Order: sequence, then structure tokens, then C-alpha cells
Amino acid sequence: MSADKSGAGESMMMCCCASCGVAEAGDVKLKNCTACYLVKYCSIKCQKDHRPKHKRACKKRAAELRDELLFKQPESTHLGDCPICCIPLPLDLKKSSMYFCCSKVICRGCSHANQMREFEERLGGKCPFCREPTPATSEDSNKQRMKRIEMNDPVAMTQEGGIQYGKGNYCSAFDYFTKAAKLGEMEAHSKLSFLYNLGHGVEKDWEKQIYHLEEASIGGHPVARYILGYDEGHNGNKERAVKHWIIAATQGHDLSIKALMDEFRSGMVSKENLAATLRVHQVAVDATKSPQREAAEEYYRNRNVGVHT
Repeated sequence: MSADKSGAGESMMMCCCASCGVAEAGDVKLKNCTACYLVKYCSIKCQKDHRPKHKRACKKRAAELRDELLFKQPESTHLGDCPICCIPLPLDLKKSSMYFCCSKVICRGCSHANQMREFEERLGGKCPFCREPTPATSEDSNKQRMKRIEMNDPVAMTQEGGIQYGKGNYCSAFDYFTKAAKLGEMEAHSKLSFLYNLGHGVEKDWEKQIYHLEEASIGGHPVARYILGYDEGHNGNKERAVKHWIIAATQGHDLSIKALMDEFRSGMVSKENLAATLRVHQVAVDATKSPQREAAEEYYRNRNVGVHT
């Protein structure tokens, strides 16, 4: 009976204002506490009045909800799939290219296949995705990127932020990364965490650094999650660190595997869990492979040692 009464009480709390007790009816519309979703209020005044009583439970539940979101396995990495072959992009950024004309990241396999076709048919260079002519100069590339930025393209903003950072224009880089992050670009969140850590273009702020790492991790960024795990481990939260590294490892992240092996030696990770993670890690890595990509890798390997195919 006590459980039934508790459930009934919670149900009443959800259909009545938690402060004044007024029920939702007619013109009275209740709104959730957006931090915890445990209670509802009929007005901002009621929410403020009830805050002292609700604060502890709200904070506890908000942290639980955040962790549920943070430790949920992402469907894919933040890179997603190559838009041409629809195979997951590799975590090694050297194995793909970003085209400023459309801000699409194309795997090396598709880029190489396009280049070979153009060479064989004696065609001019074009983007493999949108078919825009390849820019002839760096100035043309800059114009394409700025045009994408004017269209509120977060990928182009992140690229420009990286360029500005390389020039030492930290404040400008911070502005571009902030705009891109607000538009949902996970790489921009990762870059912002870096700026908050170093205090480049903004004051050092550990809480904001962690917030942006968490946002990037939730969006499927394995490197950001690896760093989060390192931070948790440094603060003595080994269990949370291991959780982060397992998720990142199952996305194909090699350094997270190394971290888990170290924890296995110290007894924090069981043999069974490590073996299971290694299997899923290999599946994630294999998912980024294809005959076309392997052919491209072989071509570039031969070219680097002076053997032309």
C-alpha cells in the first residue's frame, strides 16, 4: 500500500502545481521544472517560491538525468558516414578530406576514386559530392569557406576557428567555435573545451571545459570522451573513467583500449569486460573499411615509397 500511495502522490505532484497545489484545468497550464522534470508549476512566482524546498531533489535528479544521457552509447561517432559510400568515416582524419564548397567530409576511398576517374577521362577537378569545380588557389578556398559561413554552416565555422587559432587569433577562434557549437557541431564543443583549459581567447574555466567535453561526448566524439575519462581517473573516479573509455573504445578509439588495458592490469577492469570491449572495438574499426578505401591506402603507400601504380 505504501508504494501505491507513493505513486499516487507523485502522480498528484505531476498534475498539480508543486507550490500552490492548483490543478491543471481550463486556463491553468502547468510547466515542468526543466532541470529535473519531477514537478510542475503554474507560474514563475510559484517556481521561485518552491525553489528552497525543491532545490536538493532537483539537483540530484538533474545529475542523474545528465549521467543517463552522458553514458548512453552513441549511435555513431561525431564524424558520421561518408556521404558518398555511406560507410562510417575513420577516426584517423588523415584518411578523409573536407571540401570547402559544401563542407562535406569525404573518405579517401571516394576522393581517390573520383580523382582517378577524372584523370582517366581527362576531366577537370570537381568535388566528389556537390560537383563544384576544385578551387585553383587558396584564395578561392577561403572564398568558398566564408560563403558557407555566411550560410551558418557550423562545419565551415569550425574550420575557420581552427585557422584563426593557428594564426594566434584566439578570441576570433573562440567566437567561431562558440557559434558552431550552438549549431550542434561536436568538434566545436571539443575545441572550446581546449580553449577553456588553456585560457586562450577566454578565461580558464574548468566547469565549462568539462561541460563542452560532455556535450561533445554525448554527440559521439570519442577523443573528447577519452579526455573525460582521463579527468575522472585523475580525480579518483575510476569507475566513471572506465565507463567513458569503454564507450570510446567501442567507437574504435585506440587510446581508450590502451587505457582499459592499464586498468585491467590494476584490477579495475575484468578480463571478460576487456575481451568484450576488444571485440566491439574491432567491429567498429572493420566497419570503416572497404575495398575502395583499401585500394586508396595501397595507392598512397606505394606513392610515398616512390612506387607508382
